[in-house]
Amino acid sequence: MSKNVNPKVVSEMLDHANIAITLDTYSHVLPDMQDSAAKAMEEALS
Repeated sequence: MSKNVNPKVVSEMLDHANIAITLDTYSHVLPDMQDSAAKAMEEALS
């Protein structure tokens, strides 16, 4: 996910029942995820 891979794709590859499991399990390795999301929202709304 830190390599710009969509978390949904990772979830499917790991055969998790849903994306929440993946994000709950691996969110600690995504410290910049909130920054990236904020920048994307800012760009989309500008």
